Amino acid sequence: MSDRQNKNDVILIGGGIMSATLGSLLKELVPDWKITVFERLASTGEESSNEWNNAGTGHAALCELNYTVEQPDGSIDISKAIKINEEFQLSKQFWAYLVNSKLILNPQEFIVPLPHMSMIQGDQNVAFLKKRFEALSNIPLFQGMEFSDDPRKLMEWIPLIMKDRDLNKPIAATRIESGTDVNFGALTRMMFKHLKSKDVDIKFKQNVDDVKRTEGGSWELKVRNVDSGTVEQHTAKFVFIGCGGGSLHLLQKSGIPEGKGIGGFPVSGIFLACQNPEIVAQHHAKVYGKAPVGAPPMSVPHLDTRFIDKKESLLFGPFAGFSPKFLKFGSMLDLFISIKPDNLMTMLAAGVNNVSLTVYLIKQIMLSKEQRMADLRDFVPNAKSEDWDLLVTGQRVQIIKNTAAGKGTIQFGTEVISASDGSIAALLGASPGASTAVSVMLELMKKCFPQHIKAWEPKLKEMIPSYGVSLEKNPALIKEIHASTGQTLGLNR
Repeated sequence: MSDRQNKNDVILIGGGIMSATLGSLLKELVPDWKITVFERLASTGEESSNEWNNAGTGHAALCELNYTVEQPDGSIDISKAIKINEEFQLSKQFWAYLVNSKLILNPQEFIVPLPHMSMIQGDQNVAFLKKRFEALSNIPLFQGMEFSDDPRKLMEWIPLIMKDRDLNKPIAATRIESGTDVNFGALTRMMFKHLKSKDVDIKFKQNVDDVKRTEGGSWELKVRNVDSGTVEQHTAKFVFIGCGGGSLHLLQKSGIPEGKGIGGFPVSGIFLACQNPEIVAQHHAKVYGKAPVGAPPMSVPHLDTRFIDKKESLLFGPFAGFSPKFLKFGSMLDLFISIKPDNLMTMLAAGVNNVSLTVYLIKQIMLSKEQRMADLRDFVPNAKSEDWDLLVTGQRVQIIKNTAAGKGTIQFGTEVISASDGSIAALLGASPGASTAVSVMLELMKKCFPQHIKAWEPKLKEMIPSYGVSLEKNPALIKEIHASTGQTLGLNR
């Protein structure tokens, strides 16, 4: 292969939802750019984007209680919920554009309507949920949310959860019909199929071993064929490192100052899965509870209806697991390799500052299936062990960095780290991740392609009508977008 053929405008590392989203946006904005994708596995969407490796919630803050925090004065801070909901609306608009433009087909294969609910027990928690409901239900983005603490109404909403329940303990729930279940694996594969048809070169079983700056300012990648071991050099003006937990290693190899001092902490997820049709038929919602005291935000328990391969199932979890791997198909040395002189003190500080989290993870790892079933029975009182199987889902790597909050702070979220000149960017972190992929990639493009953004704005507004606009302050636009995306994506009931 000649050196000329190995020159690219853009290289995307990783075949997940983030690379698929950035590639799809760029291909619409600048169709003549040469884009190449490198994926270590044999197909796209096999790590965190895979439908069995995430909860498919379509995070819109409709049910996730950790996005609405009660303040010391008793008020509820809903700013994060509004932000995340607006970000999910951007994703839905872009997906609708792809469907309307016939760039991807059959939206029902990746998104279906599903009520999102929050459920809570105990006087204090019920009071919190009611305050949360009152704060959100006045916001147009959350229109249609209902609250009930009446067991008869809850029996209509969540019969499996209410059956055989002891009603001496107060219980309440909120419900909103406009929630979704998203198959991010299917969506990822659809988007890459479209990109391939647009002459994007997608190379499988290719591991990026190194990333370094050339004298001319572009980036040179050392790419190894996983099967044959042969190595090629590829260069690009812009590189996106979007390979999940594997991003941290490549960010470190890039040597950019912005990547210094950052560490990663891997956590795996374990769910209980039920595919018994009789039980599955009794539950139709995603129901989120409240994380136990001392648990990280990613451990909020939830009972989800999932639609995968045209079949319904139920997932309950997550329970935290631990592996030093940074990817599900990664190496047991990943964590140790990531510790460098520049992040060693940060990592040590994280250990000292997060003793309670460490204790929580150890307890989680030690749980037997029966102990996990006991947690499930808080949601489903009559759950039987033989109906539920343990399912190990994807690896997540939480960012560890020094912040204003202190040294070695674990960041529970998604973050883009980019070079000052915008020539390389890496995506780190976890939830809400895939749900906000479009928003994250729009922010990345502003940082990395500032010279093009003005020229791209008309096309961006065509693809995403609310681009650059606050939906919270435009109720009429919210109504219009809900109607149009709902119709295109088949979400209107």
